[in-house]
Amino acid sequence: MVQSRASDVDGYLAEVPEERRAVLTRVRELCREELEGSGFAEVMAYGMPAYERDGSCDIAFASQKQYISFYLMRADVREAFAQRLAGQDMGKGCLRFRRPEKTDFGLLRDLLRATATRPAGAR
Repeated sequence: MVQSRASDVDGYLAEVPEERRAVLTRVRELCREELEGSGFAEVMAYGMPAYERDGSCDIAFASQKQYISFYLMRADVREAFAQRLAGQDMGKGCLRFRRPEKTDFGLLRDLLRATATRPAGAR
């Protein structure tokens, strides 16, 4: 998907291909469940849904042309999960799921929980 011009996450999800919408909706639900109460706000940043706290974007997700992306900007969380992330399709801060049905929601939940418990501003 080309960078979205949607003004909110509902608009973003309405634009994504039908075969990915359910997975991305579940990713959003996980973000809201795990980050709520930790000072995070749901925003649109760089054309994708993102979650920021104290002006810092820590989490984002997107429907890309070849995969679903989950952006984990917290180096401290990536380091803490290095062993579990080792077998994943992972860039510097982007976890990629090339087949929507293979999205590891358990891993995402654990990453979100770890992000929520880390102090704001720490990287």
